[in-house]
Amino acid sequence: MSDFFYTDDLLTEDEIMFRNIVRDFVDDEVIPIIESHFQNATYPTHLTKQLADLGVFGIKVPEQYGGSGAGYVMYGLAMQELERGDSAIRSFASVQSSLVMYPIWRYGSDTQKEKYLKKLAEAEFIGCFGLTEPDFGSNPAGMITTATKSSNGFLLNGAKMWITNGTVADVAVVWAKLDGEIHGFIVEKGIPGFSAPEMKGKHSLRASVTSELIFQDCEIPEENILNVSGLKGPLSCLTQARYGIAWGAVGAALAVYQSSVDYAKTRIQFDKPIGAFQLVQEKLVYMFTEISKAQLVNIRLGRLMEEGKASPQHVSFAKRNNVEMALNCARLAREIHGANGILGEYPIMRHAANLESVKTYEGTHDIHTLILGHYITGLPAYQ
Repeated sequence: MSDFFYTDDLLTEDEIMFRNIVRDFVDDEVIPIIESHFQNATYPTHLTKQLADLGVFGIKVPEQYGGSGAGYVMYGLAMQELERGDSAIRSFASVQSSLVMYPIWRYGSDTQKEKYLKKLAEAEFIGCFGLTEPDFGSNPAGMITTATKSSNGFLLNGAKMWITNGTVADVAVVWAKLDGEIHGFIVEKGIPGFSAPEMKGKHSLRASVTSELIFQDCEIPEENILNVSGLKGPLSCLTQARYGIAWGAVGAALAVYQSSVDYAKTRIQFDKPIGAFQLVQEKLVYMFTEISKAQLVNIRLGRLMEEGKASPQHVSFAKRNNVEMALNCARLAREIHGANGILGEYPIMRHAANLESVKTYEGTHDIHTLILGHYITGLPAYQ
């Protein structure tokens, strides 16, 4: 692993220990089997309980609700290691922790917390997050999914798209407009009018379950509404998820970088390792440099999150920079590996394909550019 600036010196013993536990798990349980699942477009369901047993779900949630009550850096390190295995594994954990457990912990009633959080932490329940719609992605305020008051609670009507874990989820945190204002609702699997067909034919995140959520007069109990209104609710969840993505992207970059270093040292052309050629070294140095910078950004951001000083713009900076960096590293790694770079024997094309999706979800690269442009100039370009 690349740690040029001795970033471990910036971590606590507990953070290093947990990072290493997740790292070993990825090496032993994820990497040996993930290429097969990617090729077959299947999620390795047997890993879910193992991840729960490691304590990966709800790292930031208090222990009384089944979480670890740990800090943001520990959570980030776990996401880094999981995505070093595959984006699908990190996406599963991100959704479970940041997009399902977080809103229930942050905006849920005591009853909701008691009912759902421990079961989510233990993977007895799988969760998903319904915000994006077929016609509204970067503009969530335009959503057309609605909730109307009924005699027993609320009737949901509408559809969500690109939902990780949707088909296998037991619990969905769904955002809909009630009297014109966005609210969050907890929707349980099996409620009449709720279906979650899986989306097929993906060339990216193939080891992840991606779904639609469809609501047709789906009636949910009144007590299943979350205590938040407006875009604040879903956007605060996205900030949590984007933070994890910033760390995960570094994990993907580390995977393709290490494969490139190993390959460059052993692949012989013109009677010497290709790592002895200047152009190959230039590519390795780029990867080495950008990964080192991203590691420092992540640790600083994590500490700011723990101190309550981080803004959504800080998170946008890290997500935008780190995912672009990781995708550039994957492309350079493919060049270093030559024709072998397209083979499943190496992790290059799998990470490259996954990162194309990671660059888009939880705020596209362009949207994060506009968020930072707004911060710099005070002028919103997306309105």
